[in-house]
Amino acid sequence: MSEMMKNTLLFAAVAGLIVLTGFVQSWNSALLILNMGLISAIMALGVNLQWGFAGLFNVGVMGFVALGGLATVLVAMPPTQEAWAAGGLRVIVALIAGAATIAGAVLTYKRMPKGRSRTVALLAILVGGFFLYRWLFDPAVEAIEGVNPAATGYLGGLNLPVLVAWPVGGLLAAGAAWLIGKTALGLRSDYLAIATLGIAEIIIAVMKNEDWLARGVKNVIGIPRPVPYEIDLQQDPGFVESASGLGLDPVIASTLYVKLLYAGLFAVVLVVLLVMAQLALKSPWGRMMRAIRDNEVAAEAMGKDVTKRHLQIFILGSAICGIAGAMMTTLDGQLTPGTYQPLRFTFLIWVMVIVGGSGNNFGAVLGGFLIWFLWVQVEPVGIWLMQVITSGMAEDSALRAHLLDSTAHMRLLTMGVILLLVLRFSPRGLIPER
Repeated sequence: MSEMMKNTLLFAAVAGLIVLTGFVQSWNSALLILNMGLISAIMALGVNLQWGFAGLFNVGVMGFVALGGLATVLVAMPPTQEAWAAGGLRVIVALIAGAATIAGAVLTYKRMPKGRSRTVALLAILVGGFFLYRWLFDPAVEAIEGVNPAATGYLGGLNLPVLVAWPVGGLLAAGAAWLIGKTALGLRSDYLAIATLGIAEIIIAVMKNEDWLARGVKNVIGIPRPVPYEIDLQQDPGFVESASGLGLDPVIASTLYVKLLYAGLFAVVLVVLLVMAQLALKSPWGRMMRAIRDNEVAAEAMGKDVTKRHLQIFILGSAICGIAGAMMTTLDGQLTPGTYQPLRFTFLIWVMVIVGGSGNNFGAVLGGFLIWFLWVQVEPVGIWLMQVITSGMAEDSALRAHLLDSTAHMRLLTMGVILLLVLRFSPRGLIPER
């Protein structure tokens, strides 16, 4: 069997599983799996750029996805006028003062000769800047968060179309990646992993605690959508007539229509990013990145700036994860910082890349769809399986109760088993790098 035929069959098998879900469960469930599979495939594509192209072990995927989600609030939500009047300008001035303090300290460190004078100057700039920042920032934040905290209590956004937030999410994640990369990419791979994991947790902690920014754990709901609302479709006589002509209930038809529109948008983004990733992979730049990945010492001997190239690929991969995070928050219609967990937004994405095939863009996409499908379906299938196994046991059986309670762990068990099987029988993934 040719490689193309094998890959086509693998994608067809995953598509068949999603279609089977539509027949067995519901088409709403199948389309929801499809939409989240598309978003997961984009996240896996971003991680594959970093790991598969350059060998960068980024364990902070969650942070870049969260920054993409934050972008939807900052871009698409309407501004809270009362909060801006209460302290918005002062917060902006405080942030500028903080950035100026850091910039001043960096310039002082670079331009002054080493010695006691430079140390004293650095301390003066940092301590003075810190107190100025807090003097401006704290009262402004208190005033903003005091404006109707049950409904707002934050500055809001720019009230722009939510689709604008997707590239902005990528830019926000890319900016964070630049800051992280300038300090962490000189570290050894295991130290880089620890650094990115810690910084991702810091990002989530900031989002949870800075209510003025995006309401913290009180969440932002009602994020505008790029597609119609179901209730509007149900009240549209033309749509109701079309649904009735197809033999569908207007309520079900509206949910299916909205999910199909989302699937179309997400598919366009995935195809564009996949084409760009493939062009980059086959370009001289892509060959150079893989050469650096395989032997950094030899690449440096040939005159390549390894750290600079690592920074490039780190920024690109993080930007793709940021775009996916903005898409996911748009689909959810709300930003909930408490839901960003390393298990879901870092470990699972890495499983997708490893199972699909590290270094192969199509493998990352396949892994995104397959692992997300299993992540969603393993638990209900596990419950059904345990019910069948325990059907002949007594109601008060301790073994029966234990088996039924264990279904909550089926997801983790399945992910571990799949990872072990792939590493044992296909260590390069289902679609290995060529």
